[in-house]
Amino acid sequence: MERRIYLDHAATTATNEQAVKKMLPYYTEVYGNPNSQHFFGRDAAKAVDEARDTIAKLIGALPGEIYFTSGGTESDNWALKGIAYAHKDKGKHIITTKIEHAAMLSTCKQLEKEGFEVTYLDVDKDGVVDLEQLKNSIRPDTVLVSCMYANNEVGTIEPVEEIAEICKERKVYFFTDAVQAMPCVNINVKKLGVDLMSFSSHKFNGPKGVGVLYVRTGVKIDSIIIGGHQERTKRGGTTNVPGVVGMAEALRINRLTLDRDNAYVKSLRDRFVERVEKEIPYVKYNGSRTSRVPSNADFSFEYIEGESILFSLDLAGIAVSSGSACSSGSLEPSHVLLAIGVPVELAHGSIRFSFGKENTMEEVDYVVDSLKSTVERLRNMSPLYKVENK
Repeated sequence: MERRIYLDHAATTATNEQAVKKMLPYYTEVYGNPNSQHFFGRDAAKAVDEARDTIAKLIGALPGEIYFTSGGTESDNWALKGIAYAHKDKGKHIITTKIEHAAMLSTCKQLEKEGFEVTYLDVDKDGVVDLEQLKNSIRPDTVLVSCMYANNEVGTIEPVEEIAEICKERKVYFFTDAVQAMPCVNINVKKLGVDLMSFSSHKFNGPKGVGVLYVRTGVKIDSIIIGGHQERTKRGGTTNVPGVVGMAEALRINRLTLDRDNAYVKSLRDRFVERVEKEIPYVKYNGSRTSRVPSNADFSFEYIEGESILFSLDLAGIAVSSGSACSSGSLEPSHVLLAIGVPVELAHGSIRFSFGKENTMEEVDYVVDSLKSTVERLRNMSPLYKVENK
């Protein structure tokens, strides 16, 4: 049997079997539209309410602060556009970072075309945002600061609590994209101090196509999807009942063993990093070594293209990523790696390995061994490597 090893958990995860089991009745038995007034609808609405209550309790929010969406990209769009449009009378200035997900950066570019001004904050070599630059960038017409909780490419965790405190002092709304953080950080939104937060079900073993936008009580936000009265009139479209039920169950299960799973996944990642740095020359470990999600290892390999490594490992039955799965296929070097100072040629030779609790230490060793032979073979085909290593 062909060996298959999945090391792309930052892109998506397998849906938890218990979550799938809980979802199934809402496809075939309790299939009413939750906005319908009859008993089929009421039964579905009850399931949606219970899922909302569960998720709210798990993140320290109120049920009325949880809005169901189609996932992280929609939630990011909604947070950014919804705040920008609702508060344009105060100002049209937004602050974000240079390493945000494409869902944020593309939306910022669109808003710039509509007359908004966006300041893009620098990050240091580890990918950590410059807090002094943030303080100096906030203006009377600033309506929103947006900074992701954990980076999707290099895994760096940002100082979100400190940013929230700065924004609170300056009376500016703060939004964080917590899509990569939610699987491994036990987030309490009240302690965190954020005004808005997004996350996506499929990153923590929930179903795809469903997510959440948390909006703190009292925050005024415009709708961007209209045409229905769902989500307390804020977001049109029939509620994905099986999806929200599965998401709530997956998050509940995730929190039961979170610390244990984090410790195990980190042990896999740390062994992988140790062996790669020890056994493969001319590599660069990207991102923070201390403030980082436990699953992520991002390496740049000199003299070779990341895509070549990816395809070679794929043929060996190993699934990895050459950056964000949402922007794979692009020939442009990663904007995240360029922002942290990685040279263009080295950025082209980068691979993201993201581990999960389903992986084993034996798989880690197999992957390192396969990676060593792959890198050696590809470098021997590189004219530049041959010239510089005569």
